[in-house]
Amino acid sequence: MNILQPQQEVVNMQCNVGKSDRMFRIVAGLAMILAGVFFHSWWGAVGLVPLVTAAMGWCPLYVVLGIKTCKAPD
Repeated sequence: MNILQPQQEVVNMQCNVGKSDRMFRIVAGLAMILAGVFFHSWWGAVGLVPLVTAAMGWCPLYVVLGIKTCKAPD
């Protein structure tokens, strides 16, 4: 073990967000951003979270909760 380089855990970012879940996240994220712009609120920035998780196909909260909405690989 090297003292200068601490041991790091590797996070496995496998798909855990399915197609319909992604579509919902995109619509919800865009709606939040548009509402934030319309009401001149910075809360619209929260809409970036579902957009990013939809784009990545991975949600860290789903990992913690053990949820997986994507199809199993064939």
